[in-house]
Amino acid sequence: MIHFEGLIIGIATFLVIGLFHPVVVKAEYYWGTRCWWLFLAFGIAGVVAALFIEQVMWSAICGVFAFSSFWSIKEVFEQEERIRKGWFPRNPRRTYPWDKEKKG
Repeated sequence: MIHFEGLIIGIATFLVIGLFHPVVVKAEYYWGTRCWWLFLAFGIAGVVAALFIEQVMWSAICGVFAFSSFWSIKEVFEQEERIRKGWFPRNPRRTYPWDKEKKG
């Protein structure tokens, strides 16, 4: 008998991690680092779901989603630093912390 659950979890992990990169970039662009708490809330929700879902495959996918959300908290702050370095475009409608440092 062939079991595909491991492969499905692997593909889901790949897709979730791949999805979070553009989500972090867009979230920082529109909301700045203030959006970190959204990633925290999604992470906590994913942990709770993983704890209460009986099927191992779906529980594992929720766990991957949860810890990808937690990792995104760190990434959103690093994204701001990448913008400061000029590696990513600035949102012209936002004021960045380093803009305040230059003024005074």
